[in-house]
Amino acid sequence: MPNPLEAVWNVFKTQIDNTDEPKAPLHVIEVGDLWKYVTSVEEFIRYEEVGLNTTTDDEVTEMLNDIVKTCESQVKRVSQFMREEGIPLPDVTSAKPKSSPNDIPLGVKLTDNEITNGVAFKLITCLKLCAKSQGDAIRNDISIMWLQFYAEWVTIGATLKTLMRKRGWLKVPPYYYPPGLPSE
Repeated sequence: MPNPLEAVWNVFKTQIDNTDEPKAPLHVIEVGDLWKYVTSVEEFIRYEEVGLNTTTDDEVTEMLNDIVKTCESQVKRVSQFMREEGIPLPDVTSAKPKSSPNDIPLGVKLTDNEITNGVAFKLITCLKLCAKSQGDAIRNDISIMWLQFYAEWVTIGATLKTLMRKRGWLKVPPYYYPPGLPSE
């Protein structure tokens, strides 16, 4: 069975052993993953801004503000990395202007249930992108960056799930009862 500590040690060892070697250039899949991630997280921020403009719930607002900070931090790190590597940044949607939740008509306004479930969907998308990108990465520096982002999303996901479960907003698929299962 693979040893996680040994794997981490091997990553750090290659970083230490190769300090005087030049970094290998990024391959096309790594570049595509970076570009796609920045675009996705920027769109995630726009959704959170919409949520902040429509919710009046203090816990949802706090959660959205925490996620915006995480997203902005990740976009800043990836954008800086892309600039240093000479990768052009993608065009992204402009920030949403702030508005009062009471000024939004009910037919357009998202409910807190819709906001948190939309955030959960986008969070899962970011987790999948991080995992795929980490698997595609050849360079250790980029691999470690994806792992850090994944850990940040897992932390946010745990907080989000707790809030959604507490409020009854967690969408649970129907339970599976195999055929022939004794009923009690």
